[in-house]
Amino acid sequence: MKVAVAYAEDKRQVLLNLEVADGTTAEGAIQQSGILARYPGIDLGVNKIGIFSKLVPLAQPLSEGDRVEIYRPALGKPPKKERAAKGAAGAEEGADEA
Repeated sequence: MKVAVAYAEDKRQVLLNLEVADGTTAEGAIQQSGILARYPGIDLGVNKIGIFSKLVPLAQPLSEGDRVEIYRPALGKPPKKERAAKGAAGAEEGADEA
């Protein structure tokens, strides 16, 4: 079956299309793609993975057409706007308890 493995760095993106056997897992497709040799900074013990933006475990069996995405670790704090929204939501929840 046909699947793809995707990874992106700051200024470079890669999408590798490959043919895998039925029952192949996300980890199996990553290994078979050769992406770990091309990008030695990928650590499957650290980097999260997903299929079409949904987090999945390495043992996730793949379906025809799946795109396995390898995510880089998030660095730093979320933007101010996002932190403010989270703070406001927390304040609203606490207001009901008074």
